[in-house]
Amino acid sequence: MRDIEIFLTLAQELHFGRTAERLHVSPASVTQSIKKQERRIGALLFDRTTRAVRLTPAGQQLYRELDAGYRQIMDGIETVSATARGISGMLTLGCMGPHPWAVADAVELFRTRHPGAEVRIREIQPPAPLDAVRAGEVDVALVWLPVDGGDLTVGPVLHTAPVLLMLSAEHPLAARQSVGLEDLGDCVFVRGESISETMDATFNPLHTPSGRPVRRGPRAATWHEILHLVASGRGVAGVSAEAADFYPWPSLAFVPVRDAPACRWALVWRTVAETPLLAAFARAAADAVSARATGYPGRAAEVSA
Repeated sequence: MRDIEIFLTLAQELHFGRTAERLHVSPASVTQSIKKQERRIGALLFDRTTRAVRLTPAGQQLYRELDAGYRQIMDGIETVSATARGISGMLTLGCMGPHPWAVADAVELFRTRHPGAEVRIREIQPPAPLDAVRAGEVDVALVWLPVDGGDLTVGPVLHTAPVLLMLSAEHPLAARQSVGLEDLGDCVFVRGESISETMDATFNPLHTPSGRPVRRGPRAATWHEILHLVASGRGVAGVSAEAADFYPWPSLAFVPVRDAPACRWALVWRTVAETPLLAAFARAAADAVSARATGYPGRAAEVSA
């Protein structure tokens, strides 16, 4: 089972270092396991170069054959284990705007595994993304990374998304196909009420690549206040790409920031408040992410020499 787990994880990550980190083993252990499986099967499972790792046709076939069965086995074990542990109760999950969709499969898997437990969704606000979790108003929150402070545990990353610039449809940059980080020096950004500079900089950098300051404008306390301030032309805001799908207001425009790193969304909770119920939800979320891939993971990933 451990060898199967290593193979499936490497097939998803296509990176020996990330696979080792995810499974809490050494990269050498991953390499040895894969070599052992290749000897057993009699074919190479991965093409490895100094720059990329890819599944071979044999590896693709093995992934298709093993993935569904492995998940069924692990779900069965987890369901019985949960029954034995008696996991039950209400878990409050904080999400922003459209983001309940990003956890729908995790919630469904969690409810299947733990029929005695329930998940309640509560809205949290982008201008104060960590206030509710730190105040204990939600048990766990889906927020973008990075987060500040050693009081919080960062769980599985549930999805990643490009960064867009949200601006009034009348803004001079609204007609562009894309903008660069340097263009942000010509903008005035809406400010959050309670957000660290580190988190804010993911969407709203403090300086352009050349060092020009990025100006701050009016403050907003809620997501809808941000929408109205931007739509009225009083400021702009960096947003995750899904905002363009869920908020297609005619007075708003969404322009890709071509050189901005993608934002990562992860579960976060207070370390001292972790419970078996919360840990079970985090496991279900991680498993749901792994199960999203259909067929085999076809991307290539850069690896160190």
